[in-house]
Amino acid sequence: MEGLILKAVGGLYTVESPSGVLSCKARGIFRKQGISPCTGDRVTVEDDVITEIMPRKNLLIRPPLANLDQLMFVLSVRDPAPNLQLLDRFLAVCVYKEIQPVLIFTKLDLADAVNYAEIYRPAGFPQFFVDYEKPETVEAVYDALAGKISAFTGNSGVGKSTLLNALDVSLNLETGDISKKLGRGRHTTRETALYTLPHGGRIADTPGFSTFETDAYAQIAPEELESCFPEIGAVTEPCRYADCRHIKEPDCAVRNAVRSGAIPRSRYESYTLMMQESLSRKAY
Repeated sequence: MEGLILKAVGGLYTVESPSGVLSCKARGIFRKQGISPCTGDRVTVEDDVITEIMPRKNLLIRPPLANLDQLMFVLSVRDPAPNLQLLDRFLAVCVYKEIQPVLIFTKLDLADAVNYAEIYRPAGFPQFFVDYEKPETVEAVYDALAGKISAFTGNSGVGKSTLLNALDVSLNLETGDISKKLGRGRHTTRETALYTLPHGGRIADTPGFSTFETDAYAQIAPEELESCFPEIGAVTEPCRYADCRHIKEPDCAVRNAVRSGAIPRSRYESYTLMMQESLSRKAY
């Protein structure tokens, strides 16, 4: 029968199937082939053994998650403030892997999210602003999860687990306090697991991320990077050179858009850094 992996821990897989939730192991041949079933995989099960992994539409290596429809980035406006360069790298990988990025701003009682929201408005990513004193702001996020497999991620201490508990109190996820000394929160999520919401949407809480090695997720070629920054890819005015990388070439339409304010400078700086890394990798 076919099923969906809800959780993968230590070689044991919790699989939702038409006959109920099963505890399964995987065929030994997967290890020989260098393949590991992971949360979100659709699989074939025989006698509580995973015998086949269905083709994946996408895969994240860390945390290991397959077949995501959208990735919800939970961003606190303060304590801790967003790491924009880290965020931009992850957003580019999402676009590259055809995962819809969604930005969720929290801790609005501490600061305004307008400045951050304006940075990402030209990219067209959906944005939500969560204020727990306004239940409709949580309901808006809840509605966006219907019928989709979604993962929640963000730096430690931004309030992922708090938000997930607000979306469905039955989750009862552990939450952690911000460390005043370190300026970040404790990692409270120990594993990646899918939860099913009352309206049928599935969500995954994931360990927080604090570093990002782009190559571990996707090696984006120089000619593909522009489309991973939607506001850069949307520039219609042609550059002087057809193969312009938008770094230092003369008469560059993208650099002109940055100077005019149409493209936020922080986004452009993230693009140029990733482009330089991609070009160096290609040369190597």
